[in-house]
Order: sequence, then C-alpha cells, then structure tokens
Amino acid sequence: MKKVGNHNSISKMYSFGLALMLTFSLSTFAQDPAPAAPAAAPADAAAAAPAAPAGGDAAKGKELFNTNCAACHNLDKPMTGPALRGVANKYDKAWLYKWVKNSSALIASGDAQAVKVFEENGKKVMTAFPQLTDADIDNIIAYTSEPKPEAPAPAAGAVGPAGQGASAEGGISNEIILGALAMVMLMLVVMLLLVNNVLTKIAKSNGVEIPTTKRNTVSVWKSFAQNQFLVLVTSIFLLLASGYFAYGYLMQIGVDQDYAPIQPIHYSHRIHAGSNGIDCKYCHSAARVSKNGGIPSLNICMNCHKNISEVSDTTATAEYSKAFYDAQIQKLYDAVGWDKSTQSYTGKTKPVKWVRIHNLPDFAYFNHSQHVTVAGIECQKCHGPVETYEIQKQFAPLTMGWCINCHRETEVKMEGNAYYEKIHAELSKKYGKEKLTIADMGGLECGKCHY
Repeated sequence: MKKVGNHNSISKMYSFGLALMLTFSLSTFAQDPAPAAPAAAPADAAAAAPAAPAGGDAAKGKELFNTNCAACHNLDKPMTGPALRGVANKYDKAWLYKWVKNSSALIASGDAQAVKVFEENGKKVMTAFPQLTDADIDNIIAYTSEPKPEAPAPAAGAVGPAGQGASAEGGISNEIILGALAMVMLMLVVMLLLVNNVLTKIAKSNGVEIPTTKRNTVSVWKSFAQNQFLVLVTSIFLLLASGYFAYGYLMQIGVDQDYAPIQPIHYSHRIHAGSNGIDCKYCHSAARVSKNGGIPSLNICMNCHKNISEVSDTTATAEYSKAFYDAQIQKLYDAVGWDKSTQSYTGKTKPVKWVRIHNLPDFAYFNHSQHVTVAGIECQKCHGPVETYEIQKQFAPLTMGWCINCHRETEVKMEGNAYYEKIHAELSKKYGKEKLTIADMGGLECGKCHY
C-alpha cells in the first residue's frame, strides 16, 4: 500500500507545542523573591526631632494653629512671618506667652529679644491674641514641636502606576495569559491546515475527485440596479439623510458648547468657588457694573496667595496631586514677580496669556450688569455649576434660540419695583397675564440684542 503523509506528525507537533507552553507557563511560578527587609530607621532620628512640650495637645494645637496662625505662618518655610517648627527650642515658654498675647506691647517695653525678633522679620507687626490662654499656646507649641513627616519610601519591588506591578505578588500577568492563548490559537490553526492537507492527499491517492462546481449567479449590485423601485426609494433616503446631516453640521458652526481649553495656569473653580466658597463676583467684579464679565487681575489672586503658597493635603485628587497645584501657585508667583522666601516683589513680571472660553459674535449684544445686577440672574444660570468644575468650560450653547427660550421662561421680579408693578397690572387687565416675563417686556425684539 502506498503511504500518504506522516499521520503521527500532527500528534507529535501538538504534544511538543503543549509541552513548550506548559514549560513557559510554569516558569512564571518560580520561587518568588523574598521581600526586602524594611530599612531600619536612623538611630538618631528621634533624637534629632524637637521634643513636644509636656502638657500640650498637638491635635488641638493644629486646630488652633490653622484658625489663628496659618494665615501668616507655615511650619517649615517663611511666609509673612517666620517658620514655626521647633520654635519651643528657640525661645523660653514664658516669653512666648507674652509674645503671642501682645507682641507690640512686649516690643514697646524694650524687651531685647522681642526687638530683635521684630527687626529680623522686617518689622512686621504681629496680630495680638489676648483670647488665647496659656493652655492654648501650649497646644500650639506642641503642634509646632512635632517632627517633620518624612516622605514614605517606595516599597521594595513596587512599580509606579497601578496595574504595572502585577507580578510583585507572584501571580501571572495578563500579558503571559494572552501570550499563552495566542500560542494555543496559532497551534489550532496550524493543525487545521495540516489536517486539511493530509485529507486532500488521501483523497487524491484514492482517486476521489473533489467537486468544484460553479453556480450561475447574478451580481447583487446588478440585481439592485435592475429594480427601479429599490433605486428610487434608496435615492430618496440618501437625499433626505444627506440633507439632515448637512443641516445639523451647518447649525453647529460657531457653537462651542463644552469647550474647555487648557489654560497657562491651571485654575480650579472646584477649589475656589466650591471648597472655599469664594463668591463669583469677588474675582469677576466687572460683571456687576459693566458689559463684560472680565478676566480677574492677578492682583486679586495675590490678595489670598500672598500667604497661601501651597494647597492643603485634602485638596489633591486622583488626577491632580498636591505637587501639581503647588506648581500652579508658583506659576502665579513667577507671573507677578513675587519671591515667597523674602515675601517681596522682585519687579520681574510675565504676562499670562489666558485662553478665552466664551466668545459671542460681534453682532450680538450682551450686558453682564443688566443680567447680574438688574435682573439678579445667578452666574450658574449661564455658566453652569462652576463650583464643581476642575477645568472651566462653556456650559450653554449660547445660541439665539437658547437666549430666546430664557427670555420666554424667566419671570421678572416685581417686588419693590413700582415700574414693573404698573406694567404687570396693565398687562393683567388687558391680556390676563398671571406673570410677567422678559418676552412680555419686549425681550424678543430684534433691536434688544442686534443694533
């Protein structure tokens, strides 16, 4: 009998591939590296840190410090006043009581140490705190005497972002599993090709003819072209669909809803207007009295950031770290020429090229003061919940239809305004109006916004 092919080659190849895959997989379960022993803390670390005074509560001291001292002092770097960590090791406690309660009186008495501290810090007058008791000051001193927390060292074998150190605990990574599955699929494809080749050879050796019939079929496109009804219906559908999409595209020209450009200095409305509750019109004061809302001057920023050079630890998010926010404050300092170490202006300034977000066309007139001051419209009505925005965006489409709908729905506040009360009385008598809207006051006339 004539031998056709090697029928054992398939099983041999399959066994060899399976053994290779198992060997490759088992290698990942090799002995895990022993965890590195934790590094011993320096023996003199505790000795180097200032000891907290007896009788003081550091937790209460932190609360008192944040309430009374944090506006001018930082524990580890100078602000308006000097850094205060370890201040108990520099001065006598009885002297600190007098200094905190009334530093000006202590200086006026001629105390040599008080005069020296006053002159060393640029003769800046410290606010008196006569309401603080000796126990309160002890608590503050205890808080300032705590050792500076060290940045935690990365664990041995740890890999940067989450998901990249999956093999640290001895498990199989996703890449290995996917690679093994890919090998199995490749082996199956090869086996199918080999089986098909062997069966074809067996058929030929036995004289079996493999039928290769051809059907006389008509092309689908040719059949479609011969059906006039289908051609007409399809043409009408394509024309209507093209008109619909073309109209939608043209209507979106100049509409920049959800536009959120990246600014040269990252400003978080979530932190300022949300967490800190700063009123919108404190920074955008021009919105109350002028046509434009205005870009706040950097001097307004420095009203607070003269003494706030870094954010709190609770401000950071998963996307934006504390170091990121602190770097943005430093950009502000570079722009205005502020040296936080000396608490003075250097005179070297840099312009900040803000990217405009809301930009109405020239033929549309909008007055902020008319809406904010006269009508009493809240900023969120047009700008959205800005107190939740990390990056400011254009909330509303600012289209003509959007403005007209607002004029139709917004009711005029008539309380205490005899002019509006008279108009409403006349309209109620003539048309039976239950409420007076902007549209009733002529708010839909073309000349109100286009002139």
